[in-house]
This record gives sequence, C-alpha cells and structure tokens, in this order.
Amino acid sequence: MQTSRRTLLRAAGISLTLPWLAGLMPRAALGAVVEQPRRMICICAPLGFFPDSFFPQATGKDYELSPYLKELHEYRQDFTVISGLSGISGGHQAIDGFLTGIPGAGQPGIRNGISIDQYAAEHIGALTRFPSLALSGEGLGLSWTRTGARVPAHNYPAKLFAEMFLDGNANDVQAQLLNLEEGRSILDDVRDQAKSLRTKLGADDREQLDEYFTSIRELEQRLVVNEQWIRTPKPKVDVEPPKDITNRADLIGRTRLLFDLAHLAVQTDSTRLITIMLAGATTAPPIPGVNLGHHDLSHHGKDPGKLAQLQLIEKECMKLLHELIAKLKQSQAGGESLLDRTMVYMGSNLGDASSHSTRNLPLLLAGGGFKHGQHLAFTPQNPPPLCNLYISMLQRLGLPVDKFNTGNSTLTGLDLI
Repeated sequence: MQTSRRTLLRAAGISLTLPWLAGLMPRAALGAVVEQPRRMICICAPLGFFPDSFFPQATGKDYELSPYLKELHEYRQDFTVISGLSGISGGHQAIDGFLTGIPGAGQPGIRNGISIDQYAAEHIGALTRFPSLALSGEGLGLSWTRTGARVPAHNYPAKLFAEMFLDGNANDVQAQLLNLEEGRSILDDVRDQAKSLRTKLGADDREQLDEYFTSIRELEQRLVVNEQWIRTPKPKVDVEPPKDITNRADLIGRTRLLFDLAHLAVQTDSTRLITIMLAGATTAPPIPGVNLGHHDLSHHGKDPGKLAQLQLIEKECMKLLHELIAKLKQSQAGGESLLDRTMVYMGSNLGDASSHSTRNLPLLLAGGGFKHGQHLAFTPQNPPPLCNLYISMLQRLGLPVDKFNTGNSTLTGLDLI
C-alpha cells in the first residue's frame, strides 16, 4: 500500500517549510571580514493614505511636495515616491499580497507566493542571528513562506528586545542547546521513517519524498547555524529596554516602538530583513483633534470632518517615518550612513481605503543606494507589475534574480547611484 507525502508529514509531527541555501554560513561568526551589508525594511499601512495628501501633482524631480511628503522635506533627495502601481486585488484582504504581488492573495482558493523578505532570507538570512524579523502592531504580519504559509509576527517589542540583546544565564543557554539536540533527534526519526517508506512508494511520491529529504538536510544546516548563534554573545546596546504599550488605540506609540527596534536590529546587524505591519485601531487614538477610530476615518466617504481627522493620523505616521529615516541617516557604518545601505519601503495594499480600491498604491522607497529625489509615476490603467519593484530591491540586496512572482524585470526609472 502506498503512503502519501501528506500522511508522512502528519506522522512525523514536524513542519519543514524553511528553505535555506546549503553554502551559506555566518561569516562574522567564523571570523571572516564582512563588507558592509545591504538591508531592507518593508512597512505596510493597512488602511492606506489619503491619495490627495500623499501623491504630488507633478512628476519627475521638480515636483512640489505633497502635504504628507512635506513631513520628509529634509530628506527629499533620499526617497522616491511611486504612483500608478497595483497588481494586487481584494480590498482589505489584499494585505496578504502586499509583499508577494500575487493577485487575489487572501481570497478563498488563491495560494499566496513567497514574500520579498523571505525570498531574500533564503539567500542571506543565515548571515545574521535572525534570518528575518516580522513585526506587527496588528497581530498578523506581512511575510509569507515559499509554501504560502504566513510567518508568525512579533507583537511584543519588550520580548523581542530581550531575544535580540539580553543574554540568558548558563542554564538558559544549556536549555536552548538541549532543544537543538531534541530537534536533531526528531529529524533522525523523520529520516528513518521516510527511508523505510521509500521502497513502497510510486514514482511521483518518491520524487516528493526526495524533496522532503532535501528539506530535512536544509533544516539540519539551520540547526547548525542556530547552535553557533546560541554560543555567540548578543550585541550590547546603550538604550533602555522598551515597555510594551497595551493600549491598542495608541497606534503612534506602538509604531514608534517597532521602528526603534527595526533601527536597532539593522544597526547591530541582528538581521538584514524586516517587515512591519502598522496598526489600524477601531477606537480613537490619543492624538489631539481625533475622536474617531482610524478604521472608521479611513472609510471617510469624502466627509470633510472625517478627512480632517484622518489627515491628522496619517501625518503622525509620516512623522514616524521621518524619525526612522533620520536615525538611519545619522547612524554610520563603514564610512556610509546606514540609510545608504538600507532600503526603507513603505506603502499600502489599498490605493483608496474609502472605496477599497487596490489601484494606484501609495508607495515610497527611501535609501538603499538608489537615485532618489523623484516622483516616479506610471499609468494606473496599464502599470508594470508591482513585483518589478521587488526585483529591483532584491537585486540591490545582491541577489542574482530577474524574476519574482509576477515580475519579470526591474522597475523602469528606478536607477542605482
């Protein structure tokens, strides 16, 4: 009797969904000289930005800053605002496709693809203690594996800060090492089960089983790297540990904690790939002049009173982006600013939250070594794939990629310095 691969996976009781390249090792841990790396922070505002206040009216380099972009005026030459792109669909559910570019992601019957950060993590994730970090003020995150599974997100900055920067005592370290040994033992059992089944399987199932063996080997390599990082002291930072904000309505305070952690993470090279889902509270945030929830205000129906309050919230969000860009700009690494080596990508799955439109997404890319200072506009009726932008970003990370999900080239007009 033949046994399906799904049966084998259930019997094994373990999920092997983390691809990893065999040749990659953490060079810093091995004592090699490491050149200044490139990094990426991807941020999504799930309720979008009011288009009239976000997009400039003119295109090119001589555009007048929009009301929201004025919050970033001193870094005008460090960012590009992009209009006209879409490529995802499904209203609020399109959040699932924001970093994958898969049309219909989040809707029944549509399998999502791998997100840009996880694609990059397959290539460079092993070089840092955390292959990637998924942060969220909402609960769910933005990252998706190659198999279409959502990556669990970190929701508690205080806990994540401890994982990144606070060394445990000897007993804690020993416990982590024992957990790794237990993981190796489980993999040994899984391998033995799989080998005993191979002769009973048909050709198709044997091919699937060979892929499974590859997954086992990749996970074993990940365990080796994890052991090296457990034995490596964590970086020290001269900042007070954050205190979690329990008030879910305080979207500005909660976002600031996530942005601060992102800055520390790339500054210490704890990871080079970060995704951040911003919060969107249904109750009124503690912002002067605002007495309605963010979600309600985003569905304004062009009501002047709601628009006025919405713009107060969204300007505060842009001020937080200004703070993050400023910190990266002021941080030096190898004679360059950290911003020069870090792409900061912020946008939304919604072009207009009030109508649930996913066309003409509000997108902004800062830093990372691109030629900035422009409004890069595309025709909303016939735009290039959103994933073309992601190909440009992946190539800037040093990955030899010319296709990514629905993308097949770099984004026209987004050039390197």
